[in-house]
Order: sequence, then structure tokens, then C-alpha cells
Amino acid sequence: MSPMKFCVPGERLCSIEDCIAGVGTYSRHGYILASLAGYVLKKNEGEELPVISVVRETEAQLLPDVGAIVTCKVTSINPRFAKVHILYVGSTPLKDKFRGTIRKEDVRATEKDKVEIYKSFRPGDIVLAKVISLGDVQSNYLLTTAENELGVVVAHSEAGAQMVPISWCEMQCPRTHAKEFRKVARVQPEYLQA
Repeated sequence: MSPMKFCVPGERLCSIEDCIAGVGTYSRHGYILASLAGYVLKKNEGEELPVISVVRETEAQLLPDVGAIVTCKVTSINPRFAKVHILYVGSTPLKDKFRGTIRKEDVRATEKDKVEIYKSFRPGDIVLAKVISLGDVQSNYLLTTAENELGVVVAHSEAGAQMVPISWCEMQCPRTHAKEFRKVARVQPEYLQA
């Protein structure tokens, strides 16, 4: 099957003699033009001429919602918060990147004043978090890891090896046996893949 052609409004699709104008199109000066941005679809519906139409992508975009468990990748950290890109909502991958922030006070439920971001996350870590507030155009989604099941699930050591959790606050490199601090998630069995 050939890839579908993308078109923009006003783009000339074909002559009126070749096709019949369908949904998302209009005819003008002997040509059929697109009235929508989308994909060109030609269907032969029993008439002598095929019907040409323009359709938009039908899949609705899933958005992170308050209370949703999301999988994200840490992009940068500073003493007050960690910046992340949200990759999945539950087990559904997102088409677009959404930015999130895990504030220092949202890292864990107890001893919030003793939390140090660099001892909880590092850039490149994969983190399970919960959405606590929706973002808007200027701001990010606010996320929390203040539950035992939330936190770092995948981290790589400086040697490049995937680290193994050894406690709720430490991970160890299997190659060098160096220990690094992280806010480790106690991953539930339903999230583990065999």
C-alpha cells in the first residue's frame, strides 16, 4: 500500500473530470481543492468516477490527567526540581512530548525538607510518577513520586551499565559496584514485563 498523501487547505487535488468532490474538499474553476489539512483518500463507491476526500487523523491524542501514572525521562535537574519529558500515560505511548516538573517537596511523602534532588534523580533516569496538576501553555505538568510505587525504575551508572536497586534510596552498578542515591520505585508486578 502506498503512503497516504498529506495536503493543506486550498491545495489542488485533481480535475473535476477525474473525481467527484467528497468530504473535506470543494470544487472551483474545474478543479477539486482541499478544504482541510489532512490525508487524501480516493474511494470508488460504484459510480463511474472515484470520490476524493480529505480526512484528518482519527486517533484521539491521549493526554496526561490528574491522578494518572506516567512514565517519564529526566532531562535536567537543579536544587529545586527535576524537569522531565512524559513518554507514557499508563502503558500507552504518547505521540507528542509533554513536559513535567517534579518539585523537591513532591519527591517523597516523609522528611520533605531533607530531600536533595541530585540524590533522587539524574538526567536520563526513567521515572514512574503521578500527575498532581495539569500544565498550561507556559507551565509543565506537576508530578509527584511521593508513594512507594513511584520513583526511578531505570537508571544507568557512569560506567554505562543499567543499575540494580538495593534499597528504596540506593542503586548499584553491577559492573563497578559503585552505589548511587536515587528515589527508587518499588515496581508493582503488573508493571513488570516477562
